[in-house]
Amino acid sequence: MKRNYPVGIQNFEKIRSRNYCYIDKTELIYKLVKSGQYYFLSRPRRFGKSLLISTLEAYFQGKKELFEGLAMETLEKEWIEYPILHLDLNTEKYDTPQTLENKLSLNLKMWEDEYGANEYEYSLATRFEGVIRRAAEKWGRNVVILIDEYDKPMLQAIGNETLLTDYRNTLKAFYGVMKSCDRYIKFALLTGVTKFSKVSVFSDLNNLMDISIDERFTSLCGITEEELFTNFQEDIIELGKENKLTEEETKAELKKMYDGYHFAEESEDIYNPFSLLNTFAKMRFGSYWFETGTPTFLVELLKHSRYDLHRLTEEMASADSLGGIDTMHTNPVPILYQSGYLTIKGYDREFQVYYLGFPNKEVEEGFTKFLLPRYAYLETGNPSFEIMSFVKDVRQGDADAFLRRLQSFFADSPYELARDLELHYQNVLFIVFKLLGFYTQAEYHTASGRIDMVVKTDKYIYVMEFKLDGTAEEALQQINDKQYALPFASDSRKLFKVGVNFSKEKRGIEGWIVED
Repeated sequence: MKRNYPVGIQNFEKIRSRNYCYIDKTELIYKLVKSGQYYFLSRPRRFGKSLLISTLEAYFQGKKELFEGLAMETLEKEWIEYPILHLDLNTEKYDTPQTLENKLSLNLKMWEDEYGANEYEYSLATRFEGVIRRAAEKWGRNVVILIDEYDKPMLQAIGNETLLTDYRNTLKAFYGVMKSCDRYIKFALLTGVTKFSKVSVFSDLNNLMDISIDERFTSLCGITEEELFTNFQEDIIELGKENKLTEEETKAELKKMYDGYHFAEESEDIYNPFSLLNTFAKMRFGSYWFETGTPTFLVELLKHSRYDLHRLTEEMASADSLGGIDTMHTNPVPILYQSGYLTIKGYDREFQVYYLGFPNKEVEEGFTKFLLPRYAYLETGNPSFEIMSFVKDVRQGDADAFLRRLQSFFADSPYELARDLELHYQNVLFIVFKLLGFYTQAEYHTASGRIDMVVKTDKYIYVMEFKLDGTAEEALQQINDKQYALPFASDSRKLFKVGVNFSKEKRGIEGWIVED
């Protein structure tokens, strides 16, 4: 019998009462509640933050019946109901100062209808303070505060410094109330994608525990491999049948496509929950998470900061830098990590830095395809078509055809890139050959201003050398002089040596020579 998959459903009560499948996170939630009072959790979009908030809300409402059969049922003995202030900032388009004020005021009005208002509480912050105090006094119990997507207004204001400053000031005062109301608060959790360190929640509310990179709670959102195999065994088998794969092949494909997130130094692998649920619901593999968001702003940050795209596969960052994004215009790495496009791949204890990289194929291929038309000129405007044509030329051994296509990618290099042309060339080549690598074997190395490339198909091997303001002959001569082709001497596949020259004056590929 086909199961109900809660795709897009973030309400715990609806999931439990309508028999949707649910991965039991309640043991971790119980641990969270019992081991602290104030928390902040950062996770990428569509990773289960809203469901976590909703689960906590049901728990603090004392709805024991919703937890039947879950770990919480046996762990919790008291089931006490508390007054809850739940603020969801995800459901609004924030484009003016008034928009945020209206959103906060609307929630305050609903709470004031229930707990009373005071005409002398004139600001959003003082009204929030009054609501917290009166709710605790009315119930005779401290208040639970749950704030979902606390940073949504500021994320939408990125690029508009005036509006961003206005939102920062508004939320600084609003969130700062929690510190002065500590004696009235039982529990508080704020979730979001990023950590704006200049907001007082993180600068003044110093008892707020950031569990975003905390090994105890790395699997609070998302699905672990053990959870996947335990809860979706039949689904995996059915998915395999639908896609003509064995069970082991299906598991391997799921891992390659959707696994790979790490939110701490030695955390277990976390699968993307949104992509997994969509895959099982539709019984086919797809780029479900990536296609629900367009990282246009992130690409603009990469270009603005003159970022070398090669670093995406070998990036490093300190724990402190990963926690905030206030330097994003010069260092886009933290927001790439927090947004889910990069994840933790390793840790150097001596220097206390994390190694970062793409989490999985869905993100790596989707992001790289997204980069192509934003760095290269595409005559058709269709990245998929251009890459397909490029791959076919390579597979057919038509070196001149794929080099002409590569030349066209540089046909419209903008004049303002004159001082960064070498970086621009390297970035475009990285994108093109990264995408090519999803369909062939492509090795791409840069060192001391030199670019070496090896591409292998089932019939051909291409050894390529690129020069800037040299000649194609010099590039080919370097391949021969340094014997770049020697490792393939005994290979039965046909080998091409390709020398290519870029010209700053022509802002593109000036010429090439192919020797086979």
